[in-house]
Amino acid sequence: MDFFTYILGVPDSRPLADFLPTITIKAKDFANELTNVNIRKADLKSEPAITSEHVKNNKDVRGLLLKSGIKPENLPAEEDLKKNRKESKIDGQKTSERNKEIEKKINQRIYKHGPKCNGFLGPFS
Repeated sequence: MDFFTYILGVPDSRPLADFLPTITIKAKDFANELTNVNIRKADLKSEPAITSEHVKNNKDVRGLLLKSGIKPENLPAEEDLKKNRKESKIDGQKTSERNKEIEKKINQRIYKHGPKCNGFLGPFS
C-alpha cells in the first residue's frame, strides 16, 4: 500500500486515481508529459535515465504546487468516481454535467511511468 492509498482510504482493489483530487491528477499528467517531451528531446533510452527524468519532473511539479500553497497530501479525497457513476446510471442522470466530469476524470487517469508515489505525490521525497 502506498502513501496516498493509505491516507485517502482507497481500498486495495480500487485505482488510486478514482479518489485523487483533480489538481493532483492534472499535476501527475503534466509531470508525465514533461517526461515524455524530455525523453524525446534528450533521446533517453535507458530505464535509469528515464526514471531519473521522471522523478525530477515530479519533484519540480510538486515544488510548483507547494509554491502555490497546495500540499497534495493535505487535499481531501474526491468522491468515489465509480460509486458516483453507478448511482448516476441508476438515477437516470447520464447526461448531467457531473457525469461528464466524472467520465472525464476517469479517462484522464494516466500513470505511464514509475511507481504511483515517486516524487511529487508523497511528502517523503
